[in-house]
Amino acid sequence: MRALNRKLLRDLQRMRGQVLTIAAVVACGVAAVVAMGSTMESVERARDEFYERSRFADVFASLERAPEPLAGRIREIAGVATAETRIEASALLEVPGLAEPATGFVQSVPDDGAAALNVTYLRRGRMVSPRAPDEVLVGEHFALANGLDVGDTLGAVLNGRWQTLRIVGVALSPEFVHDVPQGVGQFGDSRHFGILWMSRRVLGARYGMEGAFNSVAIALAPGASEDEVIARVDALLAPYGGGRAYPRRDQASHQTVMGEIRQLRAFGTVMPAVFLLVAGFLLQIVLSRLVATQRQEIAVLKAFGYTDRTIGLHFLGYGIVAVALGAAGGVPLGAWVGSAYTSLYEPYFRLPELRHETSIVLVAIAIGVSAAAAALGALRAIRAAAALPPAEGMRPPSPAVFRPLLLERLGWRVRLPSSARMIARNLERRPLRAIASVLGVAMAAAILVAGMFAFDVVGWLIHLQFRVVDRADISVAFVQPRPARAAHELAAIAGVRHVEPYRAVPVRIRAGHRSRQIVVTGLEADATLRRLADLDGHIHTMPPSGLVLTTSLAQTLDVAAGDTVRLEILERGTARPVVVAALLDEMVGINGYMELHALNRLVGEGAVISGAHLALEPGGEAAALAALRRHPGVAGAATRRGQLENFEQAISGAILTTTLVVTLLAAVIAVGVLYNGARIALSERGRELASLRVLGFTRREVAALLLGEQAAIDAAGAPLGLLLGLGLAHLIALGFDAELYRFPVIVSARTYIYAMAVVATAAVVAGLAVRRRLDGLDMIEVLKSRE
Repeated sequence: MRALNRKLLRDLQRMRGQVLTIAAVVACGVAAVVAMGSTMESVERARDEFYERSRFADVFASLERAPEPLAGRIREIAGVATAETRIEASALLEVPGLAEPATGFVQSVPDDGAAALNVTYLRRGRMVSPRAPDEVLVGEHFALANGLDVGDTLGAVLNGRWQTLRIVGVALSPEFVHDVPQGVGQFGDSRHFGILWMSRRVLGARYGMEGAFNSVAIALAPGASEDEVIARVDALLAPYGGGRAYPRRDQASHQTVMGEIRQLRAFGTVMPAVFLLVAGFLLQIVLSRLVATQRQEIAVLKAFGYTDRTIGLHFLGYGIVAVALGAAGGVPLGAWVGSAYTSLYEPYFRLPELRHETSIVLVAIAIGVSAAAAALGALRAIRAAAALPPAEGMRPPSPAVFRPLLLERLGWRVRLPSSARMIARNLERRPLRAIASVLGVAMAAAILVAGMFAFDVVGWLIHLQFRVVDRADISVAFVQPRPARAAHELAAIAGVRHVEPYRAVPVRIRAGHRSRQIVVTGLEADATLRRLADLDGHIHTMPPSGLVLTTSLAQTLDVAAGDTVRLEILERGTARPVVVAALLDEMVGINGYMELHALNRLVGEGAVISGAHLALEPGGEAAALAALRRHPGVAGAATRRGQLENFEQAISGAILTTTLVVTLLAAVIAVGVLYNGARIALSERGRELASLRVLGFTRREVAALLLGEQAAIDAAGAPLGLLLGLGLAHLIALGFDAELYRFPVIVSARTYIYAMAVVATAAVVAGLAVRRRLDGLDMIEVLKSRE
């Protein structure tokens, strides 16, 4: 074994505590890269495989009713590879064991089972038979949430007629990887919203759609122009009540999946950068101190002929060992955390092959980035070792020069205990190291704040949506728009105290060459059960005329209050200009609102409503739900209580997992920074501290001098970390899809307190570890002259 390698091993043995803490920080950085990257890759791979196997369509369009021969003309459009027509409808479902009625979205499957696009994937059971009018497939989200399986039955109101349906299979579809509610509710609710598939022949007979269709999916030929195909499809479907066709990127389920992937990418970029920055800093101060204490050894090595390059590579070896140890622990830790995160997506995204895998390329990237960060951190120390002249290295370093405290030099009279003055003077002697240590502790607190702020935002979202905006006990959606007198029918239901109708109109909104397909909701001017509120919870009144747009939609369209936009009414195939009366900064989605009567005048269909929000008498929920369950005109009814319970249950696992992981990672950083700082201070001031012990200072007093510096660093770093965490939270928030979500950066006092407590606990742990070494200090050995 070469002499330098033996020296490296001896030094590593002596500095094992410091090297291991640096390796732990490197491991956290590697684990963050591997965990976030592998989760994102696993979701993307499962999505792509499912899309390809199921032949997920590129373009979608809905309409009122068109004859089946029109499908041939769609297939003849240049750029269309294939097109498949379907029948789609809404249904009210009665699920065994579920008090509230559920909403079903029913889609047809070909009678021969050979779908050209969006192929249904059977988890278990079999396909439906066109000769059995009661057979259905149910989506796996809905089946698992309600404990349904092959052979079970559920009731349904199909086109106003009650029927018992028999489940013959549980299935998945690329169109419903994430189930998006139709008509009622703002959030995914697998218990109260489900996807069903029926035979084309059976479903067509139920809704009077024999030989007709109301939905079409299109696959594009390679190199085809998406915009041109959509324009040609729109022209064909316009006479049949067709809304504008839309590309895959606007499909609701796909949009949600892509939004989650973007969020993973945002977290996976910010978090690893923090860890690797801290690891580089720790390596820099440890190696700088090692070079300073081994000046004579370096001089001797150079005198014996070792080159600057060889000595530089020798000191780089300490960083390589730290990275190797960190990678050895970080890769399996990251794979485990990634597996846990991937499992959180399993109930959220239904993908047949969603399994966690960690690619070799990702591992190589994680290790390579960590090695680069370590090399940059060690660069200064390596350059100092290589540049040290032998004659200079043989001399002991110049002693520190006494200087008054900064405040004293500025003319302030500071009365501090002698121990506090010694602590302050030692921090002032190496200001860059002190500042870097403060930043290291701040990074630990920042990770906690940035990692947990999303749950504070979710808490605010729950309060805003379920207590400020949506105050209705039950929200009801009709199968089709009905005359306004239908609100009186709902008011007559036992247990209903107050009814507020609403109108939902699907439109294509245009401003110049920009456009989006949205739903404009008409609300009464004095509505109290469904209100308009911004991100801060401020209530906005509905203007008597004009359109209210969410801020995100206005930015997409590049319009402001007072501008005129064009609304294409998809139900009627007409277009109307309308003035943007106001903007509303909502948290979720791109939406438009109008006063109910103004919207009906714009559409030109009289007093019509799409549903209503209901306030109930105390104890009236059971009676109201029983009446709504078999109401022929009701397509769905969602209770605020049920939506809230489902939402909280869906995020509870994510909160627990993230809290544990983030706490562990932040604690590692804090312990690494404080422990290394204290160990370096101990090695630098060993003679001084031993002298104080000889002079009569107690162990506690000597420990206070040493650990007081780290306490001061912790006290300065933790509050700074709260501010840095707020900045990181803003960076992460920028990674969210601005159209789907507009999350305010909200950090609760509880998160700040928790971050401070974790950092303080880590400081105590690091202090206790160093105190053991201090108590075991051999004063005679330390006081021996180095000459």
